[in-house]
Amino acid sequence: MTIEEAILERVRMLPPEKQHEVLDFTEFLQARAATNGPREPLRGLWKDLGVSITEEDISEARREMWGNFPREGV
Repeated sequence: MTIEEAILERVRMLPPEKQHEVLDFTEFLQARAATNGPREPLRGLWKDLGVSITEEDISEARREMWGNFPREGV
């Protein structure tokens, strides 16, 4: 039995309102698959904004955010 046959067999056993939910879910999965194509890197998204973030900027932001975070076992 193929996966398609197994799915059809199980869907046929569901009441109509649950079959509708399965249809909605498959449409959701198709839409999500369509949007999971290649993405432009973030750097490309902000290239026209004149933003320049260095590795040091990121490290400093991390230190500021997590510096006072409580740690277990310390």
